[in-house]
Amino acid sequence: MLFEKLKDYGGSEIYPYHMPGHKRQGMGGLPPQLAELDITEIDGFDNLHQSEGILRELQQFAADAYGAEEAYYLVGGSTSGILSAVSAAIPRGGRLLISRNCHKSIYHAAYLRQLQLSYLYPEQVPEVDICEAVSPEQVREALEREQDINGVLIVSPTYEGRIAEVEEIAQIVHAHGIPLIVDEAHGAHLGFHSAFARGSSRAGADLVVTSVHKTLQAMTQTALLQVNGPLVDRRLVRRFLRIYQSSSPSYVLMASIDNAIRLAWEEGGRLFGQMTENWHGMLERLSACRALTVWPPVSLPQEEYQKHQDIGKLVISVKNTGITGQELYRELLERYGLQLEMACDGYVLAMFTVGDVFQGYQRMAEALLEIDSRLKRSEGQETQWPRESAPQRRVCLPLCESWDLPMQWIALEDAVGRYAGTFVNIYPPGTPILVPGECLEEADTRRIERYLADGLNVQGISVRNGVPGLEVLTSA
Repeated sequence: MLFEKLKDYGGSEIYPYHMPGHKRQGMGGLPPQLAELDITEIDGFDNLHQSEGILRELQQFAADAYGAEEAYYLVGGSTSGILSAVSAAIPRGGRLLISRNCHKSIYHAAYLRQLQLSYLYPEQVPEVDICEAVSPEQVREALEREQDINGVLIVSPTYEGRIAEVEEIAQIVHAHGIPLIVDEAHGAHLGFHSAFARGSSRAGADLVVTSVHKTLQAMTQTALLQVNGPLVDRRLVRRFLRIYQSSSPSYVLMASIDNAIRLAWEEGGRLFGQMTENWHGMLERLSACRALTVWPPVSLPQEEYQKHQDIGKLVISVKNTGITGQELYRELLERYGLQLEMACDGYVLAMFTVGDVFQGYQRMAEALLEIDSRLKRSEGQETQWPRESAPQRRVCLPLCESWDLPMQWIALEDAVGRYAGTFVNIYPPGTPILVPGECLEEADTRRIERYLADGLNVQGISVRNGVPGLEVLTSA
């Protein structure tokens, strides 16, 4: 709908005496087809930060599609939605209960609002050593243990596709009179097909942040903030959206949000039905693997997809095969031309959406089966430590205090017993291994050294004169 309106305007005789500076002309390497769609807040195109016309209509359509009361377009990715949601829901200086494997943007929100953090530590899926979703029991126990929590934030689906029991968690959280925020960045497709789990808005969450570009067909940097219930002041939601988002939002990005949600709403039955058929067909073929472990297995019942397991997240574990995840990642890319989403020491992750053609499923299955035939599984080998798993941390100072303290660079081998002055994480996905103010233990340094040796992208670690190190607090 918005794309059509932009095309009509771009083809009109109206001359643009306004921004952007390209004046709808393709110049240099800018394609004219893109330039003619790129406008600013001119007559007839509304204003994202005070929508009263077409953008208000489109955002209400998005809310209806996801079963939310309100929805707001995000052109700064899910990051801007997380910052806005946390800032609006939790009072400055309050306490937020979060799953420890949250995205770093949640920690950034805690820093900006001077929040105290309490952690939920997810269990693991033992077959492939990935993090489970947070359980209702964990949330209930934490809220009974800590009476000063002002809100709860969980991740569902997780980066690897595990889905939380959001409805039960919402009931537990609401019984304490506080809001539930769900980082649903990887769940934009949920609820659009009977084979999928419901989205978090329909399950009772108060604020839901969804990356429309991750699993639907929107352009990179697009997302949606869904708002429900009376527990969060909606004036604050709008205030913080104006703070954390650009005052000059891209109409090309907003049009792609509209296009993606409308496509899922109008053609989701057909598109996701075909995706589901291709997905299960690939898993059937991969069930022949004897060395590599594939998750989810083909034997997983359909009810699991409707409750606990996302579709489209293929985890391939190399545990006990003698190779690392990075080695598998490299072989798939360099030998087979398959670019995966991410790699860590113990597994790799490939993502599938309705944008994948049948050949994409075929190529992945054939490559993995061929690689598997060359590997031997040895159950006696030591299990690699999974990327996201971490022991319960010993916190020296809250993040909101420690990140502003003086710090110094120190070699990683000398960092045991010191307190992190910066975040350390593998990217993607950006879930912290260390948060400022946490004490480094020997297991942490060994783990980071192994990640570096495997060639993983470890952010927060820098190399000086060939020696890896990081910033630590000088006063602790």
